[in-house]
Amino acid sequence: MRIFLTGVSSGLGEALARHYASSETVLGLVARRAELLDSLARSLPGTCAVYALDVADTQALARAAGDFLARFGVPDLVIANAGISVGTSAEDIDDAEKLLRVLRVNVLGLAATLAAFAPAMRSAGRGTLVGISSVAGFRGFPGAGAYSASKAAATTLLESLRVELSGSGVSVVTICPGYIDTPMTRVNRYPMPFLLAADEAARRIARAIAARRRVAVIPWQMALVSILIRALPGWLFARLFARTKRKPRDLPL
Repeated sequence: MRIFLTGVSSGLGEALARHYASSETVLGLVARRAELLDSLARSLPGTCAVYALDVADTQALARAAGDFLARFGVPDLVIANAGISVGTSAEDIDDAEKLLRVLRVNVLGLAATLAAFAPAMRSAGRGTLVGISSVAGFRGFPGAGAYSASKAAATTLLESLRVELSGSGVSVVTICPGYIDTPMTRVNRYPMPFLLAADEAARRIARAIAARRRVAVIPWQMALVSILIRALPGWLFARLFARTKRKPRDLPL
């Protein structure tokens, strides 16, 4: 099996890489932090091709995809997992730069990762393209406007790609996790219901991918919560969430 996966230096991406790694698997691993990337690759069985790059650099990403295709052929699975998060205030113009950075990684990076392989997979008539979105994209959560907006955009983009590839033999899967125990969530100052360990989340995500589900909210308990949250009228959503604790705004991006 040939898999190309972004955002693997820690958290969910690392857990997914470890889940899929085997003596018979070829992994294309992408992350910004070269030392962590190389360390991960050395610890995994099978063949690993490492690409130290920022997914927001679409040209670097295209070169990595071209190298993977030339060396190993069309992947069976591409997972656009790379993502960042930071607290933001929609009423503070100084946070506009944070918004731009979050959108570049979480939306542009996801789009470029999948687009880099979609033509080859369409020509082959097979394969699965996966985007890691989030339940945070279902509503505009206070203090998380940039992250919520990026994940809403990612979910919509993935739906467009799914329709465009309809009938091609290529599946498009949208994964919307709830809370996963990763470095990105450990800074949160608020309760995180149904928190999953990264390795458990990776197993559940892999099952959803194998089933080629169009959209999967993980865990199932969060799927129920998300239905309720989306059903709330705007005035009630505002009343319930206006005073909730928020993600720190001083995190590195």
